[in-house]
Amino acid sequence: MPTATVADVVAQVLTELGVGHAFGVVGSGNFAVTNALIARGVPFTAARHEGGAASMADGYSRFSAHPGVLTLHQGCGLTNAVTGIGEAAKSRTPMIVLTADVAASSRLSNFRIDQDALALSVGAVPERVHSAETAVADVTRAWQTAVHGRRTVVVSLPLDVQASPAPETTTVRRPVAPAPVRPADSAVRELVRLIDESERPVFVAGRGGRNAGDEIAALADRVGALVATSAVANGLFRGHEFDLGISGGFSAPLTAELISNADLIVGWGCALNMWTMRHGSLIGENTRVVQIDDTAEALGAHRPVTLGIHGDCRATAADVLAAVGDTAQRYRTAEVSARLAERRWWNDTPTENLSTADTIDPRVFSAELDRLLPAERLVAIDSGNFMGYPSTYLRVPDHHSFCFTQAFQSIGLGLASGLGAALTRPDRLPVIGTGDGGFLMGIAELETAVRLGTPLVIAVYDDAAYGAEVHHFAGPDHADDVDLSTVTFPDVDIAAVARGYGATGVTVRTTADLAPVAEWLRSPQGVLVIDAKIAPDGGAWWLAEAFRGH
Repeated sequence: MPTATVADVVAQVLTELGVGHAFGVVGSGNFAVTNALIARGVPFTAARHEGGAASMADGYSRFSAHPGVLTLHQGCGLTNAVTGIGEAAKSRTPMIVLTADVAASSRLSNFRIDQDALALSVGAVPERVHSAETAVADVTRAWQTAVHGRRTVVVSLPLDVQASPAPETTTVRRPVAPAPVRPADSAVRELVRLIDESERPVFVAGRGGRNAGDEIAALADRVGALVATSAVANGLFRGHEFDLGISGGFSAPLTAELISNADLIVGWGCALNMWTMRHGSLIGENTRVVQIDDTAEALGAHRPVTLGIHGDCRATAADVLAAVGDTAQRYRTAEVSARLAERRWWNDTPTENLSTADTIDPRVFSAELDRLLPAERLVAIDSGNFMGYPSTYLRVPDHHSFCFTQAFQSIGLGLASGLGAALTRPDRLPVIGTGDGGFLMGIAELETAVRLGTPLVIAVYDDAAYGAEVHHFAGPDHADDVDLSTVTFPDVDIAAVARGYGATGVTVRTTADLAPVAEWLRSPQGVLVIDAKIAPDGGAWWLAEAFRGH
């Protein structure tokens, strides 16, 4: 029997503490630790590129009860993955990266880089297995930071340390989870006072409020508040009579109107940043703003607030619910209810049809696709000019079915992150919305999707360009003769390319071209790639607001 090594100890500690799924591209540096994970029952998905593996692990970890693991070769394996790691880190995804590293004595190795500094530079937490004697403590500390601290942790595994003999005995102790941060009594009383004085309160839940949906909804029911979410928490209040959907650049006109007329906005684990509040335009001049977060430095980070409450969202909502008085109507009037029933979604909002004989309006395409897809779906969104369309028109059943990787604003992450997220909900059809630029950038993982063999829909919003740049630099503030040749491309037959990978490819220029999509959906098998040749939209409705933040 082979002698156990530190690589085996790393795998043992992680499996005993609890990890869900591993992703990676295996090279000589991470071969041993990856196989040690697999031998202990951790499922593994081999990606075609480390960047794809990183996004798969990110998408998986956002929705799983256990953190995902990313395994990488030293040096170039880590640098290939760094954009996906940066997205995960900025999103506070609880994820563990196991990356090999050169031995301390290998000064001239081609693979040598400062891996700790690289991880730190994109917001991840660098850790390291220092020796056989400290391996258990080192890996336990990394797991604790990832799970209890909601951080992306990059653990460097030097090759000489990995290969060292394991200690004779290995005892793993699970760290105790910290108690939720309870708000101060004075803060609870002040929020109750602000609610009592309000007539039109709106609650907006963000990433930090995703685990407190029931408690926030119960409080909103009691005090007569409308409920909305940031984009990343989309679906949290789905089915509620007074759900406004997404607050911010993606808001339907009625949603934006109702939020901007609020006299009290309460952000639950929500940054209330330029995206969610449209650079502040959704906040009235006399509107009071409350922000609740269990990270103290998040309070008021993006805008001044009337009241900042340091507390866990679930605990705070429960404490406020216990302190408020009788049920009040406030913003929940019959008129508001009727208007929401009629115009809550972009799907129900009349817009001009920009379709031509050769291209389809992205709103028409999105609305038709929403109608065809099963209700039980998981939607993942890439980045780009197109992204508001699938984010708003493709409605999801709950917040466990919307994967929104926009913290780093990188295109090309949607396909891989959607694959990872889909593994957490095999009961739902995964649907990935992407642009032609992002799809072609991350296309290596189309082979992974086909190889996995599970049904998957990829909707490509194809304008043969980096559309956001086209609309930004051809906008009213720029010269009419601006050269856009750097961001426009010849038309690509993406459906044919998809068929080359083994997927089903369909080109859509009109609503009639969706017939093969409807046929495929009657008995989904394998991967369906829809190449939607979309009509120019002059820049998506949210784009002008977005570029104010560039």
